[in-house]
Amino acid sequence: MTTLAERLDLPAALLRARSRRDTETDTVQFAQAALAAAKQEGLQLAVRARYVALAVIACLLPIINPAWEQLYYVALLGLFALIGWAQARVGRVGVSRPELALLFCDLALLTFVIVGPNPFGSGHWPAAMQLHFGNFIYFFVILSGATLAYSWRTVIAVGTWTSALWIIGIVWVWWQPDRNPALTARIAAAIGSDHRLFQLISPNSIVFGERIQEIVVFMIVAVTLAVAVRRSNDLLIRHAAVERQRGNLARYFSPNVVEELSGHDEPLKQVRTQNVAVLFVDIVGFTAFADARTPDEVVRTLREFHALMEQEVFRHSGTLDKYLGDGLMATFGTPFVGKADAINALRCAQAMMAAADLWNKRRKTAGETPIRVSFGLHYGPVVLGDIGLTCLEFAVIGSTVNAASRLEALTRALDCALVASDDLVRQARTELDSAEAVFRPLMAQVPQTIRGLEQPIAVWTQVRAEA
Repeated sequence: MTTLAERLDLPAALLRARSRRDTETDTVQFAQAALAAAKQEGLQLAVRARYVALAVIACLLPIINPAWEQLYYVALLGLFALIGWAQARVGRVGVSRPELALLFCDLALLTFVIVGPNPFGSGHWPAAMQLHFGNFIYFFVILSGATLAYSWRTVIAVGTWTSALWIIGIVWVWWQPDRNPALTARIAAAIGSDHRLFQLISPNSIVFGERIQEIVVFMIVAVTLAVAVRRSNDLLIRHAAVERQRGNLARYFSPNVVEELSGHDEPLKQVRTQNVAVLFVDIVGFTAFADARTPDEVVRTLREFHALMEQEVFRHSGTLDKYLGDGLMATFGTPFVGKADAINALRCAQAMMAAADLWNKRRKTAGETPIRVSFGLHYGPVVLGDIGLTCLEFAVIGSTVNAASRLEALTRALDCALVASDDLVRQARTELDSAEAVFRPLMAQVPQTIRGLEQPIAVWTQVRAEA
């Protein structure tokens, strides 16, 4: 039995290098897919949070200052809602210039609203009075929204851009003339020589200390949130890696075994000996079949065959140990012994035979050559454990494995589809505890000499379905 790699003359080292490269690529793609899904989900959540926050602010503004001029700010809230909608449309993982531009527009618009006077206002406030209302806190709303959907670098950028825009706004206010010098003079006269109190209540005072405090506190919060976002992204990537590992386990083990493995730390590293049912499957005459066909047709046939076989392995609680070119090896009772390992293996082989028959009917209808498949089954002790140094493999080794392989090869001499050892059939009868239809197709044969075993062993065969 030769592998596809051997027939195509591909060096083993090249195949291993390609395998490692493909694994790394799959990991990156899996993580990117997880990040993209999380980013899109975070954007949708951020937009909903923005809409809720804007609705709350729209209700809050008239309550704080019940005047018609507040409708100007309520109307501007619609622009913030529009920017949020646009961010959700253009947001993606990685650097997105439109997304960053919209985020900057968010901050610039808020700076303009806070620093700029209300054009519909009835009073003529000095420009510096806008800084006395404590509206800087609204920047924290944008910052909190950024943590839901953006990278930690973008959160730092929000802090930096906010600080820069706020400094620009303060400088602009500082350059504005005193619109009501008479009011300023009256306040100064009332205060007298207390300059600190004058700086706090003067309508033209910027109160630089408070402005610096706002910037410093905002940057501290931004950096703290950025660290939290980075940690959550790391956790997301680790979770993606865990899910990928779980997916890889699902390629080899049945779903119930994957659940069992997921609940243990290192169950496969325990070297041990236990009784296992071993199944070998092979396509008869595949070398001649492959030589007469194109590589694409060969690979397509193998993919169809493997898909049918592995489906039955998992359906019968088996473990797909490895593909063997045009065949495969499956075990039942690994990594944990079950109560029906032998009967599951027998039922799996018979289900595979039925699946192969249906597949051949479809191939004949399509004008393709039918495929003959043979099966070998044995039950006995094997050694389980990890082998390898950097590239680990969960190995199932021992004379039971070798015997199962040679029983599969014996199908040619006995002209049948399946050869099962008496050890497996006896164990299956014990597990089933009754004579059922699964045993009816089996026919007892004279003991056969199997290379590697000291004594001939009794075997059972099942004939191939009529083509």
